[in-house]
Amino acid sequence: MAEAKHPEDEDGVKIDLISAERMDGKTTMEKIRTILDGVRDNKIVILEAGLTPDEESRLIEVTMAEISPDEFTGLEIETYPKSQADDASLLGRLMGKEETKKLTVIGPANQIETLHKDETLISALVSRK
Repeated sequence: MAEAKHPEDEDGVKIDLISAERMDGKTTMEKIRTILDGVRDNKIVILEAGLTPDEESRLIEVTMAEISPDEFTGLEIETYPKSQADDASLLGRLMGKEETKKLTVIGPANQIETLHKDETLISALVSRK
């Protein structure tokens, strides 16, 4: 019988596709820890539901505090489609009307480079560093 391989034994790019259901009910810090733990393990993390603008800001804050030249170089984050709140009226934003259906791609800064982004596509180059 062939021995099962563990994902850690494989050479290549590892991707975690995280469903909206898995993130539902988590606090902002639990979401951030889930993301950063994956990125620190050199995985590309893809969130089905994306993050709110506040969660994204907090993720960036926590990431900046944890950056270390020898260990963790940070992350790249791209979201699409762009938030409708960017185009919404002030009244709409105050009333909390924001498009939340979006996909977010997050990866180690030294492994992912965004080549192209528009409302329907994120094209990225991922290296195996």
